[in-house]
Amino acid sequence: MSVPPVSPSSEPVVVTLRDAGPAWRPVSPALVTVRLVVLAVVLVPLLLVCVGLALLLTPWVWLGAGVLVLVGAWAAWVVRRQVSAISWVELDDEIVIRKGRLFRSLVSVPYGRLQYVDIQSGPLARAFGLASCEIHTASPESGGSLPGLPTAEAEALRTRLAARGEAQRAGL
Repeated sequence: MSVPPVSPSSEPVVVTLRDAGPAWRPVSPALVTVRLVVLAVVLVPLLLVCVGLALLLTPWVWLGAGVLVLVGAWAAWVVRRQVSAISWVELDDEIVIRKGRLFRSLVSVPYGRLQYVDIQSGPLARAFGLASCEIHTASPESGGSLPGLPTAEAEALRTRLAARGEAQRAGL
């Protein structure tokens, strides 16, 4: 796979926390399913315990079961909103990762500062064909993570970032 040459553009691209600017690439919608499965694995056993205690001991425990259902519904809504807010873009000189709806963050990592890129994929993420890209620089505060990429896209991104990082460092 050849990497397009990195050339400085005449005008810098404006990157903002809002939707304006370059063509942002979203993460895979399958990340919602993965996170909802994790949520269910945590909440369903607690809900079953509450139902069992309500049937065996006292009906007051039904309140706890109701609270768990409400918490689960709220958490599912939050997961959907969080995942849809994760996006990224590769620019000429940097990769930019944007996350968050209420508390927004924008992480810009210049290619010349890249040290290495990790790709991680747990058993559940692998079952859905997803991987996470962790971008490392010399400073722990300046790296970034990009969860929920299709595995092939994560591997291609790692290759592109490594090549661009080498090209940028060679030009220093």
